[in-house]
Amino acid sequence: MVYGLGIVVPRVLNYLLLTPFYTRVFTPAQYGLITELYTYVVFLMVLLTYGLETGFFRFSGKQYTEDEVFKTALWSIIFTTFLFLVGINLINNRLIIAIAFDGPAEAIRILAFILAIDTITSIPFAKLRLNNNAKRYAFIRIAEVVVNIFFNWFFLFYCKSRYEMIEYEWIRVFFNPDKLILYVLWSNLAGSLIKMILLMDLFFYTKSSFNWSLWKELLRYSAPLLIAGMAGSVNEAIDRIMLKFLIVGSDPMYELGIYGANYKLAVLMTLFIQMFRYAAEPFFFQQSGKDNTIYALVMNYFVFCGLFIFLVVMLFIPYFSLFIGPAFRDGIGIVPVVLLANLGMGIFFNQSIWYKLKNFTKYGAYLVLIGSFITIVLNYIFIPVYGYYACAWTHLITYTVMIWLSYRLSLKHNPIFYHFRKLLIYLLFGLTIYFISLFIHIEAIWVSNLIKILFLALFVLTFYLIEIKKRFLRNDRSEN
Repeated sequence: MVYGLGIVVPRVLNYLLLTPFYTRVFTPAQYGLITELYTYVVFLMVLLTYGLETGFFRFSGKQYTEDEVFKTALWSIIFTTFLFLVGINLINNRLIIAIAFDGPAEAIRILAFILAIDTITSIPFAKLRLNNNAKRYAFIRIAEVVVNIFFNWFFLFYCKSRYEMIEYEWIRVFFNPDKLILYVLWSNLAGSLIKMILLMDLFFYTKSSFNWSLWKELLRYSAPLLIAGMAGSVNEAIDRIMLKFLIVGSDPMYELGIYGANYKLAVLMTLFIQMFRYAAEPFFFQQSGKDNTIYALVMNYFVFCGLFIFLVVMLFIPYFSLFIGPAFRDGIGIVPVVLLANLGMGIFFNQSIWYKLKNFTKYGAYLVLIGSFITIVLNYIFIPVYGYYACAWTHLITYTVMIWLSYRLSLKHNPIFYHFRKLLIYLLFGLTIYFISLFIHIEAIWVSNLIKILFLALFVLTFYLIEIKKRFLRNDRSEN
């Protein structure tokens, strides 16, 4: 929960302030350009960090000191990030043609600098996580987002609204209303710079030198994670790129904008999963060699929390839909599918601990490569027919297959016996509540909301009776 402050608060600020703002400042087509740019970020962040965060957790305090691992991983990432920046600046114009980018040319360069800072600071952030320095972690993350939001509002609201006024002629020196997308990126860059400044002491705190033998071990361990991460990025984001090129009978950027905005309505699930991942990964490694039942217990609570979030969003979707502009609400039908797909992604992350603990990271690569293949094939076949609905359903199908395959492999190599019967009960009961709610139409809003709250209470009570009370009774009997 403490780590969650560093993840949830910034994302909530982004969600509450920027998503409604963007979807009212930009047209769907313009928002589609922003969605496209940040889709590339998903792939590039995985490529530029190449699994060294997990490698840092794995090797710190084992054969090597934490300082040695930190310094080696940090210098490795600094060097490769420098090469990335040089390469982007050399091929910028050709890259714009290759990806058919329809926005301002400067956007690619600004995005490259944002990526460079975010990549270099990933290892210092991992150190804060490893040392349980959650307060500082949360403070820096929140500061980054506050600066980002401030400059977004300054450029896109203050400057834009006063651009034509004579008394604000000074704004015309640096503001161009025809390049609004650039100000989204400049604001992001300002936030990233603040983040780097606040982490600067960690870059110099240790005198440990670069360790070549450690670096080779880090790369051997992290290489399969890079492959898995890239394939995972395909599962997560390739649909947006394919949507741009495969959509038929409509403006691709308009469709991409609609899809990107409605995808944001699943943000509560995304926040929960990210919060969980940041806290769970170090915890899972600490439990290595102990009783494996802890992983099954964690899964039960994780699925319950995920389904509870699903019900909160879908039972009160009329209110959540207000967070995006009216022009974007045509795609509201994808929200339940995206929520369940993201829950599936979280379940797969839970399961993935079996191969990380045993250094079988190659199996993680195999699983996400299979998922990537499914994602690409299904999107290629169905996007021309169903548009962004095909993207949402493909996410759900892909993660369902990956969960099943991961479980079968774990039974052979590192068995963790999850309580699938319970999990299925929670899932079916949650979906039943959702489908029943679709047929309840009561004009009195307070009555309708009260019924929905009672549905949520019933879901929580069911989990309590199955999961918590039964365990307490079993513990009492064993003590007696």
